[in-house]
Amino acid sequence: MQRILSTELHAHEKQTVTVAGWVHRRRLLKSVAFVIVRDAGGFSQVVVTEPGVRALVETLPEETVVEVTATVTANAAAPSGVELTDPSVRVSSRAPGVPLPFELHRPTLSATMATQLDHAALALRHPSRAAALRVAAAATAGFRDALDRERFVEIHTPKIVGTATESGATVFALDYFGRPAYLAQSPQFYKQLMVGVFERVYEVGPVFRAEPHDTSRHLAQYTSLDAEMGFVADHRDVMATLTRVVAGMTATVADRTGAEVPPVPAQIPSVHFAEALRIAGAPPDEPDLAPAHERAIGDWARREHGSDFVFVTGYPMAKRPFYTHPQPSDPRWSNSFDLLFRGQELVTGGQRLHRYEDYLAVVPDPEPLAGYLEAFRYGMPPHGGFAIGLERFVARLTGAANVREATAFPRDLHRVTP
Repeated sequence: MQRILSTELHAHEKQTVTVAGWVHRRRLLKSVAFVIVRDAGGFSQVVVTEPGVRALVETLPEETVVEVTATVTANAAAPSGVELTDPSVRVSSRAPGVPLPFELHRPTLSATMATQLDHAALALRHPSRAAALRVAAAATAGFRDALDRERFVEIHTPKIVGTATESGATVFALDYFGRPAYLAQSPQFYKQLMVGVFERVYEVGPVFRAEPHDTSRHLAQYTSLDAEMGFVADHRDVMATLTRVVAGMTATVADRTGAEVPPVPAQIPSVHFAEALRIAGAPPDEPDLAPAHERAIGDWARREHGSDFVFVTGYPMAKRPFYTHPQPSDPRWSNSFDLLFRGQELVTGGQRLHRYEDYLAVVPDPEPLAGYLEAFRYGMPPHGGFAIGLERFVARLTGAANVREATAFPRDLHRVTP
């Protein structure tokens, strides 16, 4: 008999079906036993009265994998309105009869984050942890769909590179067949080059940052949702595209997971960096926004505009990478932006330099970047792009206190396993 998921039981009332999954919880009463079976769709309640089946059920530790063939019976008192009666139970894989590191049947995981990460293969089975990963999958699908509809082409770029993209101090160095190489900090150079091929490109992939931060918002490896587009007037064209992309991501998350998502304004409020410092109560010569400043600006956006999203534009050129286009009216500032989501930086983007001579003016030694600069020597359109940190997006969307809750196997300052 073909297996069905718990979510399909209602369509098979009074029929005999087969479900399979993990023993999530057992309740052994005097005259009846209940077994909650967990699968990818949710939970099935199995009612056991036959002595032989009960004897088997009493021996099954939680997380044992079972196959249950039974009759679907309506019961308004059951958790999902139906239950499985008169079952036969077959054990596929028996879990050890020892206490689990934490109780998966509880509504929330009480174990510390370190304990959860040590036992990730088990912790990720908890519905709350699995739900965050489903949100990540839906957000990624929404990102792709939004850009596909706008004529972007998905690309795949190297993650082992010969030159640091952003800063030589924050890269993971490795030995590449006797030559020095690095794990890519971003696909920035490659996505710019591919604008010369497709005009509009995007990538979903890992990036690596050797930054010794031990905080709830930093990872050494995370998933970056990158996009780059040609023939822009300035960074505002990029911001408009990003707004539509974020709206598509949240809509897909809501549609696929049922999660509550904030509205994305058709025009996200925007504030220049200098004004952002004033709003945050920071000194006017502050070179960057600290986390406390970001929270203050997020509070301002909610209070003044009713928006969980706010753009901060015009960051100082001194704080932006060399490929950033300056603000034409005042080159102290850049044609760049950050998008804050609920008081935390989520996206960095902007307009890039596109003329070969402009790059020669800002790159002290062109030789290591020869492969990158070649594209500009032979003509590149005005272009710009952005990068979204997927784990931060999911953490802010779900209310997770730690970005590690938004990824399956985080890599941070201390952890390279499991």
